[in-house]
Amino acid sequence: SYFGDKSSCVENANALNLTSSSSVRGLNSTCVGKTPLSSSRSVCRSHTPLMGYSVTSSSAVSAHSVASVIVAVVEGRGLARGEVGMASIDLKNPEMILSQFADNTTYAKVITKLKILTPLEIIMSNTACDAGSTTKLFSLITEHFKNVTFTTVQRKYFNETKGLEYIEQLCASEFSTVFMEVQSKYYCLAAASALLKYVEFIQNSVYAPKSLKVRFQGSEKTAMIDSSSAQNLELVINNRDSRNGHTLFGILNYTKTPGGSRRLRSNILEPLVDAETINMRLDCVQELLQDEELFFGLQAVISKFLDTEQLLSVLVQIPKQDTVKTAESKITNLIYLKHTLELVEPLKAALRSCNTQLLKAYYNSLEDTRFGIMLEKITTVINDDTRYTKGCLSMRTQKCYAVKPNINEFLDIARRTYTEIVDDIAGMITQLAEKYNLPMKTSFSSARGFFIQMNADCSTLPNGQLPSEFTKVTKMKNTYSFTSADLIKMNERCQESLREIYHITYLIVCKLLNEIYEHIHCLYKLSDIVSMLDMLLSFAHACTLSDYVRPEFTDTLAIKQGWHPILEKIAMEKPVANNTYLTEGNNFVIITGPNMSGKSTYLKQIALCQIMAQIGSYVPAEYCSFRIAEQIFTRIGMDDDIETNASTFMKEMKEITYIIQNANDKSLIIIDELGRGTSAEEGIGICYATCEYLLNLKAFTLFATHFLELCHIDALYPNVENYHFEVQHVRSSAGNKEKIAYTYTLSKGYTEEKNYGLKAAEVSSLPSSVILDAKEITNHIAKQISHRQKSTPEMMKQRAVYHLAMRLVQTARNSRLDPDSLRIYLKGLKKKYEASCPAPGKNDEQQ
Repeated sequence: SYFGDKSSCVENANALNLTSSSSVRGLNSTCVGKTPLSSSRSVCRSHTPLMGYSVTSSSAVSAHSVASVIVAVVEGRGLARGEVGMASIDLKNPEMILSQFADNTTYAKVITKLKILTPLEIIMSNTACDAGSTTKLFSLITEHFKNVTFTTVQRKYFNETKGLEYIEQLCASEFSTVFMEVQSKYYCLAAASALLKYVEFIQNSVYAPKSLKVRFQGSEKTAMIDSSSAQNLELVINNRDSRNGHTLFGILNYTKTPGGSRRLRSNILEPLVDAETINMRLDCVQELLQDEELFFGLQAVISKFLDTEQLLSVLVQIPKQDTVKTAESKITNLIYLKHTLELVEPLKAALRSCNTQLLKAYYNSLEDTRFGIMLEKITTVINDDTRYTKGCLSMRTQKCYAVKPNINEFLDIARRTYTEIVDDIAGMITQLAEKYNLPMKTSFSSARGFFIQMNADCSTLPNGQLPSEFTKVTKMKNTYSFTSADLIKMNERCQESLREIYHITYLIVCKLLNEIYEHIHCLYKLSDIVSMLDMLLSFAHACTLSDYVRPEFTDTLAIKQGWHPILEKIAMEKPVANNTYLTEGNNFVIITGPNMSGKSTYLKQIALCQIMAQIGSYVPAEYCSFRIAEQIFTRIGMDDDIETNASTFMKEMKEITYIIQNANDKSLIIIDELGRGTSAEEGIGICYATCEYLLNLKAFTLFATHFLELCHIDALYPNVENYHFEVQHVRSSAGNKEKIAYTYTLSKGYTEEKNYGLKAAEVSSLPSSVILDAKEITNHIAKQISHRQKSTPEMMKQRAVYHLAMRLVQTARNSRLDPDSLRIYLKGLKKKYEASCPAPGKNDEQQ
């Protein structure tokens, strides 16, 4: 082995006792290992080790779709219940992410984090699912992840001491500061211990010493978007068709590398909360938009990178046994490494003239001498013209002739033999073509090796058939593919020669990798740079296709003429733009309007714009300012919510309970159509109580409702504003029918479209007498409610004073006006205040 002592990192993996399940029906499931804890079906599942694989140039679009993450989860017991430790590792990326946090009884943080990771497999302790004492956490995870494989291991493998030893042993020196962060985080260390033990077992390989990137991810560094909100907003998956690209990820994803695509996805699901970091990203996007040469130069270089993270993953793992497949894989990955290192100088050249802080930092990181040292060592052994190419035969040729001549005499002989066999194959096929006077040509595939291909019409063949010496004939349209007994034998000789070439080349490559291994960890830095640049270029690209603007970060949510970014891509014309304004003094907005007037679309638009701003993207608006949101909650009404049924109502209650339990002053809360799953009286009561609870927070809340009674809450709470979506009534040409025309325009005040049901009844076949009675009763009830909810002059004055005070505080915090402009603005505030106060009565004038 070229990475040191294999036994230094792993104990006897066979000692693991495992129970694995791809279903949630208890523990009678498939098993891996020697002694399953419980198994009524003795079916053993075999894992396919990834060590034999090599890095591929898979498209960035599909890079996130194949699950490859394994996660270990453990919860404290007794008084520590609710304290959860997690460790995850991507089999395609040698990075272990640790986290530990306190969660409530809904385990919302655990579920959200797991949804973001999209795991291939989840590992838990066997004590979490003992018969008769299954923990709530285990039950919830299995309920939410029905298509994920579950494996339980004995509790003893969740060992924090062993976990700390693993990290000391495996963590690359560049990331060793993580040791100080996690040494007292016992549960994430315990999860790390079980995870690494299990991964080494299933992969049939071990991680080399000082080779892993280990990172502690605190939940306070990113905004929390629960899985229900991510689904409601269609952040990464379209709700109607999972293959459809009409998602926030889809409209922003112009990445060129799998790493860039993965980074974009994770950022959308976990936006940043640090305004300084976000602004550094925005500075980069701005420079890319202003400097075309920089944009196109960087894009050209970035598009040539392969999956650097996956390359690192296979380079730092040590196979427990050497096979032809692992040998071929290692040779391939050395070629990919050479290809990657050769792109460092062009990337530096593209960044040389940049001005922003972040791009300059990336340029300085690429000055690392280790890139040059590795490339120099590689080029002493590997041919200069050896590079990554597309096509299996072309890549096979690159691998065969990767090592320079005269380095190993036996390798040179083996390659001459291989060349002669390939020439003989080509000569034999030419002779067959002349013999039968047919347009035969030599073709190659990784599955068949060399075979014969021919384009010919069936009528041109003798008796409409190929000569009898040809076998394994397939036909697609007018293209024939076939082989012969002699060609099969020559393919076998070719394979034998190849195996010898790969074996000798592998020994040379191992020696070379052993020499450069101490420098290989700079690739972690390169991987981060490439994926981040790819994402920033993607943001800039999206801006060039739409009129997005750079967001600002203040204590206000202000969007001037903003529109829905996904709807813009779907609709034939640009969506109707609307304004949004929330401050600490007006932090609760109630939105009303008829069905289909645009309420749900508008609410989603606000959340999507907030997320775009917090990941460093420009935003679809003429101007926008945001307050950083630490959590983004959405409760969006679906079509089936109109039906009154118990399951819908319970779903609503669960979602609202979650919001109430987790929201704080820095949350953005969006609630649409709460209370539609029960009676009108109960619905109004639940909505009113929920609003009053949320009004005690300083969170920004947008609340869409059909219950117009809710609009009068602004008489009691001056921080409530009412808005509605306007509609127009248009009469038909005959003049006997009226229909509603939707403007999708948001206006201040609550809707005057009060009696949707009565208007629907008027165009139906109900008798006119019934409709007249219904109108009379409705008007009588409405007058009673209006009388009870009427604002007093004192309440109106208090509201006006409150709004003035809030505007003055906001001006003091954020104003950039010069003295004269500020004076004019303050005079305007005074006039607005005087207009909002009720006219004084006679007694007031005397006082």
